[in-house]
Amino acid sequence: MTHQSVSALTAWVEIDGDALLHNARAMRRLIHPAAFMAVVKGNAYGHGMAEVARALSPLADWYGVNSLDEALALRRAGLTQPVLIMGGTTTERLTEVVLAGFRQVVFDQAGAEALGHAATAAGSTAEVHLEVETGTNRLGARHAALVALAETVRAHPALQLEGLYTHYANVEDTIDGSYAEHQLRRFLDVATDVERSGAVLLKHSAATAASILYTQTHFDLVRAGIGLYGLWPSAETETAAKRAGRTLDLRPVLTWKARIVHINDVPFGEPVGYGCTYVATRPRRIAVLPVGYYEGFDRGLSNRGRVLVRGCRAVVVGRVAMNMTMVDVTDIPNVAPGDEAVIIGPGIPADDMAALLDTINYEVVTRIHPSVPRVWV
Repeated sequence: MTHQSVSALTAWVEIDGDALLHNARAMRRLIHPAAFMAVVKGNAYGHGMAEVARALSPLADWYGVNSLDEALALRRAGLTQPVLIMGGTTTERLTEVVLAGFRQVVFDQAGAEALGHAATAAGSTAEVHLEVETGTNRLGARHAALVALAETVRAHPALQLEGLYTHYANVEDTIDGSYAEHQLRRFLDVATDVERSGAVLLKHSAATAASILYTQTHFDLVRAGIGLYGLWPSAETETAAKRAGRTLDLRPVLTWKARIVHINDVPFGEPVGYGCTYVATRPRRIAVLPVGYYEGFDRGLSNRGRVLVRGCRAVVVGRVAMNMTMVDVTDIPNVAPGDEAVIIGPGIPADDMAALLDTINYEVVTRIHPSVPRVWV
């Protein structure tokens, strides 16, 4: 949804297109001359994949997604840049990967053989990116297995080795770069051995945090994710960047709002919400917001979350329900049904909600349900 009036909506997410492009340009300057991959998996971290990808099209050299379905959605949206699928794809759907020209991560011999079979059957060639396991212990092959896997790919007439990459485990969560440097050394050792048998067109290892903190991780391509959306990967990343004298002006792209649909005058001693977990300690004015855990407003915010109403913080009272949340507006003057409440936005950042939930800003924004309209402003 773009440029739609919000007057008819009870809950919506505003997407600041100027902030998005500002962040993308800042990331491109940071990583130059490496190519720029815009990571738009997870519905563009909750921001709306198709519209974000279209807006970034003049700046993005590549797109990064998790699944084949996400990649296909980009093609339906008219995007023609190369797309790397960084998650697994079932054998039954590899022909779709090949026919659409997507790049597929391969991390074991069975995956290489299945992709090669699909490419051969389709009468085409599949370009492959191999993931090196350097210490994150998710997807990826370790040194000897990766070298053997590269040999398998190079020997297959329907496969083309295009990329070699890894992912850092501990760049974001610490200001100590020693483990990232350990992983980088492992990656370089593998790359040296793989390239003895022929060049790899693209090496990449850096997502947002590594790209900010360690220029030596940029290589040929950088996978920019959370920074595109104006969010720091972590407080530690921001602290380490400042210590290193690296400044980056990131502007949050997303503002989540809901409209008050009802106000209850609750007498002293009356409970609010399921389970009677909140009881009014004096007469209260309680506003009802039409968002709950289905929409992505986590149940863990019950009796502790905050929203902004008329510029003032209003506390969540009672349990967050599936589609409704109650907030205390007793001491905020002139609140009325129809007023906007800011759930995430200026003055109430995603990091604040993440701290209350003992999680990360990635999860907070990504979990905003796709059914909540995204409105470009």
